Amino acid sequence: MRIAIWILATLLAGQASQRPPQTVTPQTYTPEQIQAGQTRFSSQCGFCHGRDAAGGETGTDLTRSVLVAQDVRGDKILPVLKSGRQEKGMPAFDLSDADVSVIVAYIHDQKSKAETLNGNRRNVDPTDLDTGDADAGRQYFNGTGGCAKCHSATGDLAGIGTRFQGLALLQRMLYPTSGRPAPAPAKVTVKLSTGETGVGTLVSRDEFTITLKDVPAWSGGETTITIADPLAAHFDQLGKYTDNDMHNVHAYLRTLK
Repeated sequence: MRIAIWILATLLAGQASQRPPQTVTPQTYTPEQIQAGQTRFSSQCGFCHGRDAAGGETGTDLTRSVLVAQDVRGDKILPVLKSGRQEKGMPAFDLSDADVSVIVAYIHDQKSKAETLNGNRRNVDPTDLDTGDADAGRQYFNGTGGCAKCHSATGDLAGIGTRFQGLALLQRMLYPTSGRPAPAPAKVTVKLSTGETGVGTLVSRDEFTITLKDVPAWSGGETTITIADPLAAHFDQLGKYTDNDMHNVHAYLRTLK
């Protein structure tokens, strides 16, 4: 499985000087679970929370999370993964129970390690990010990556390499809501077999249930549901990027002055 996304970011010194909240119920996991969880966490969660779960500029440090400290084998983490936190820009994730279990194992393992450590977090060296091939990034952007379907180097992205540099540019590329308020929730159109339709605001969804608000109550009959989320393509892309793709596109965007 390809490890797609990772972002290392600084943690505020005041936070780093505080010890993480103690885990209420100590838990142990097998090395195989932790290793599998590291891969899944990096590809699904690392773009926001850092590949080591210790936080990024747009995501909290999970090793210092009270929710994680109180979690028992996913009983508190799983609902957040499944439903997301739309008000904070965190999408819902469609993950299998097996994926969730290994992600939980990795988060708890990282928290256990953090409880034994002292000192500040490391910084991101911009040179670590500037390893891509701009030509390969342009080809990916205009070809297999599909970025050009929605974006233009001479349109909405003109000058982005001047407005953002280093980690800020990478985060903007991977998670375009960073650095600004969370986007409006996705809109959902519901159509009944009777022909009656309505548009509501997405609250949460998983494999079996979708929760909306601002729609009238309906009962009975088959329904057709259409979700309009302008950021869906970005979230889908997070699981497709290889490390080379990520750095190549970043290198290409740096040329758009």
